[in-house]
Amino acid sequence: MKESKIIIKVFGYVQGVFFRYTTRKVARNLGLTGYVKNMPDGTVYIEAEGPNDKLLELLEFSKKGPRHAHVERVEHKFTQPTNEFEGFDYAF
Repeated sequence: MKESKIIIKVFGYVQGVFFRYTTRKVARNLGLTGYVKNMPDGTVYIEAEGPNDKLLELLEFSKKGPRHAHVERVEHKFTQPTNEFEGFDYAF
């Protein structure tokens, strides 16, 4: 299984609605490593590494988010994995 890294930036009403918490839960259930973080501009930033099919599942989740989120748009790009992460957690 080919592994990659995905960088996702989620725009919209995505802070204060358990987006980070739910993203961490989804990513851990998918067996991904990386982190999720609230950005000063109101977006949510995600870096994750793992099998391509699991990264695509995380990307699909990020397009809708948890129940109270309102995602306006999502930007993403795939890059080479760096294998720098132990698990998946929050970054501050």
